[in-house]
Amino acid sequence: MTTTLIETHKAFGGEQRKYRHYSETLDCDMVFSLFLPQQTDNKPTDLIWWLSGLTCTDDNFSQKGAFQKYANQHHMAVVMPDTSPRGTAVADDEGWDLGQGAGFYLNATQEPWAKNYRMYAYLTEELPQLVYALIPNFSGKESIMGHSMGGHGTLVIGLKNPERFRSISAFAPILNPSQVPWGQKAFTAYLGTDETNWAEWDATSLIAESPAAPPILISQGTADNFYDVQLNEEAFLQAAEGKKVRYEKLDGYDHSYFTIATFIEDHLQFHKDCLK
Repeated sequence: MTTTLIETHKAFGGEQRKYRHYSETLDCDMVFSLFLPQQTDNKPTDLIWWLSGLTCTDDNFSQKGAFQKYANQHHMAVVMPDTSPRGTAVADDEGWDLGQGAGFYLNATQEPWAKNYRMYAYLTEELPQLVYALIPNFSGKESIMGHSMGGHGTLVIGLKNPERFRSISAFAPILNPSQVPWGQKAFTAYLGTDETNWAEWDATSLIAESPAAPPILISQGTADNFYDVQLNEEAFLQAAEGKKVRYEKLDGYDHSYFTIATFIEDHLQFHKDCLK
């Protein structure tokens, strides 16, 4: 597996990079972005994964997340994968909440999606090996975070791999996708109509069964227009009783990257504390 560097920008002493590679898992060309902190000595570098939401690419967080200053201060690398497989040969849908840009970070089992839509396998098996090799003095320590659909993916991947990720955080995540329209549409298409197959991709089901969930921080804006229908937290928090979950409401903040940029310093400090 080889990667091609296609873009580099200096930011707060570090480098914001963009790479392209062919993914055998997804059977298409993929891009991802990677921030590397300034390398001034042999200090170990921790790794944070960022998963973006519906319609996004790797560029959204790299250009609007306002994280680079704090990641450089904490000596963290931050990787931003794309949100789905891409290309003219990859299945798609006319709706913005299904298909390309809406991979939901699972392994699809239904046609025409099963051939390419294996984002969980891509993020847990293939892409890490590429990313680790690009980080100078990688410490081996990882945490994961994301937004909206990416918050769903963050919780699912983090809860399925507690031995790998030291902490999990999310902005406005889809916490119970089996019970809300976004998740029901995606799960029906990607996984089929048998809802018993949905539980392994639903954070509420996963945390209820998780004996050793990593510490979790969730931030939800009170002015988020998706909150009432798509992002309600009640079932998740009930299932998470007894786990290390901090759920905070952000008064007057919405679903946008303005919210993420405002509170990203707090989230990175949370991960830094957990990675120590």
